[in-house]
Amino acid sequence: MRVMVLVKATEDSEAGVMPSTELIEARFAFNEELVNAGVMQAGESLKPSSQGKRVAFNGADRTVINGPFPAVSELIAGFWIWEVASMDAAVEWVKKCPNPMLGPSEIEIRPLYEMEDFAEAMTPELQEQEKRLRESVGVMMWVPNSPCTSVSVGTTLR
Repeated sequence: MRVMVLVKATEDSEAGVMPSTELIEARFAFNEELVNAGVMQAGESLKPSSQGKRVAFNGADRTVINGPFPAVSELIAGFWIWEVASMDAAVEWVKKCPNPMLGPSEIEIRPLYEMEDFAEAMTPELQEQEKRLRESVGVMMWVPNSPCTSVSVGTTLR
């Protein structure tokens, strides 16, 4: 199963406080362990929400909202995409992770939708289209209940 592992933001990460050399070394060592185990498919850190934007949808209307965004505990500071045997296996990997922040922090693990989850709605034409997209960009992450059926993800997200 594939999971997205979400590193939740903190007041420090939202303030742009950068990690120490020691923390970066620990993160790299953990990422190397994930890669060597065949678990890590992608992963990146995110800049503070003050440098981001949101687009709110309401029917045909689109409203751009400039960061920073409230509710720091609900924001994401980074993520991984992992291939694991089970949710329990993902939890065990997260337990091995060095604390990703300077102080208290939290990591959330969410399973990704896979094409099989949409079997009833997948016509042969949609299956072929998904196969072509997968071959051209790598991995597909399904976004349910969205007018955008999928978001492409390569082996490295930038």
